[in-house]
Amino acid sequence: MAEKASFTLLHPLRVRWAECDAQGIVFNVNYFLYFDVAMTEWLRAIGLQGDKTMDFFTVHAEADYRSSARFDEMLDICARCARLGETSMTIEAAIFRGDDLLTTGKLIYVHADRDTQAKTSLPDDFIARVLDFEKTPPEMKTSGRAG
Repeated sequence: MAEKASFTLLHPLRVRWAECDAQGIVFNVNYFLYFDVAMTEWLRAIGLQGDKTMDFFTVHAEADYRSSARFDEMLDICARCARLGETSMTIEAAIFRGDDLLTTGKLIYVHADRDTQAKTSLPDDFIARVLDFEKTPPEMKTSGRAG
C-alpha cells in the first residue's frame, strides 16, 4: 500500500465537474488523466519540460481503485520514480484525499528517439536529476552504471 510520505511530488488538484459521471463521482478513466498530470509535474519538478526535453512513450499503465473521488474535492496527486532501467522507468502514482488513499497506479515509460521510436538509453543527466530529487531512491536496473 502506498504511503503518502514516500512521495516527493504531491500536486494539489481540485476535481472538476467534467471529470465526473452523473452521480458526481470521478469517472474511472480520469484517474489516468490525473496520473498524466502527476507525470508532467514530476518532470517539471526535476527541471525538465515534458516532451520538449525528453521523449518518453508509455508502454504500460495500470490502476487499482480503493475509493472514489467526488466533484469539487481537493486531491493530492503523487508520483515517484520507483525504478530506473537502461531504457525505461517505472513511475508509481497515488491519489489521496487528505490522508485517505483513493487510487494507486503504475506507469512504465520507455525513452526513445522521437522520429524512429527506437529505444535509447536514459541519459546520465536525467538519472542524476531523478536520484537528486527522489527521497525514496528508485531501484536501479541499468547495465554499466552505478547502482
